[in-house]
Amino acid sequence: FLWLVLSPRFSLSYSTTHDLRSHNNNNNKDKDRKPTYNQAMKTSIRVLHLVGLLAATSNAFFVPAHDSRTATRVWASTQADGATATASKPKVQELGLLTFDLDDTLYPIEPVIKAANDAFVDAMEKYGFPGLSAFDIVETGKQVREEIAKVDPEKAATLTHTEIRELAIRREMEKIILKRKLQEVADDWATPVDSLTATVKNHAQTWAKNAISESVVQSVLTEWEMARHHAAERNIFPHVIDAMKQIKEDHPNVIIGAVTDGRANPLLMTFTLAPFFDFVMSWEDHQGGRRKFFQDLGEVGEKAELTWIYDAARHQYAILKQSQDAINALKNNEPVKPLVWPDNYDDLVWIHVGDDLAFDVGGSSACGAKTILVELPKSLGQTAPFRFDTSIKQPGWSTTTKKELEARIRMNEAAREHVNVQINTMERLPIAINEILRGD
Repeated sequence: FLWLVLSPRFSLSYSTTHDLRSHNNNNNKDKDRKPTYNQAMKTSIRVLHLVGLLAATSNAFFVPAHDSRTATRVWASTQADGATATASKPKVQELGLLTFDLDDTLYPIEPVIKAANDAFVDAMEKYGFPGLSAFDIVETGKQVREEIAKVDPEKAATLTHTEIRELAIRREMEKIILKRKLQEVADDWATPVDSLTATVKNHAQTWAKNAISESVVQSVLTEWEMARHHAAERNIFPHVIDAMKQIKEDHPNVIIGAVTDGRANPLLMTFTLAPFFDFVMSWEDHQGGRRKFFQDLGEVGEKAELTWIYDAARHQYAILKQSQDAINALKNNEPVKPLVWPDNYDDLVWIHVGDDLAFDVGGSSACGAKTILVELPKSLGQTAPFRFDTSIKQPGWSTTTKKELEARIRMNEAAREHVNVQINTMERLPIAINEILRGD
């Protein structure tokens, strides 16, 4: 605008207009002045037109600094657009319960069992039973189970890992005590052990069984289990601890539990897993459900159901969640809404993480859990993807019968469709959980 006002053309127009007005006032009728008058009028009109356009353009592109109403309208409009976009996306759910399998999910089972068996050898020697190898307890456990299966197949199928291990410890002790007793008798009679009569041998065998101390058996078993937990801590898979920390940071109110078919207990793993877990649910603590499952596994194969152990885990969650809600309610002076088992729960999400299609995915999904399948590289020592193949030699520590193995393979195939997310590194676990919660 200043450029137009200060331009020579504008000054000329102003001067010409002023002269014409003076001329008219003096009643000057000179015809030579008419063209100048018309030219001046046209120039003035053009200038006014340009000034009007410049004013309109300025209002269109510039918001006055003092006019807050314009800025508020823009912000409100943006907010409304964002609200519409958010409303179109599915709501992110909240994580309430996170459960884990332990063996071969958070640490490799093979080196853990090996370390525990080595501790068994040391403990047996400490209590006066030397000369054993780490593999003896495994082979003896298989032998014991096969012997029981010939007499009572149902009982053999429902034996827990701890029961088999305890029977194996007893059997090894019996062997050593019997060998010593027979040698003692043979020395007294100055005869070779092979020449002793069947009656003498039977009496010696009975004596050996009665000579076993229950407290010694339990002490050896305890040392085996403690060595197992220490080995698990030493062999935690990469990224597990960082992943657990991230999960706790992302979901501070989540309740975390373990569901295992053995005696592994993360609450005893003081230096690694214990700070992250709230409870552990072992199959061995629920013998009724476990017995029925293995009976069904032998009779109906892949139709055997594992819901009993996951229902028990869900029940434990309800108890802990009720306590958590009560504490929060007291802080805020609010009433406590009861979680009645099994009639109602909260609407929070339950996710189960495991390496076993049949036991982890199939069992938990049947109870309403979302599932994350952990299949790690073979180099990390995870055995689950490879031990359910009848063409591959099974791990030496496994006591699974061929019939059970075949049923498990069929269960695996049926469970694969219930996998929500599959990961090949524990580093991805927090991401997989958030994907499920977002509904991705």
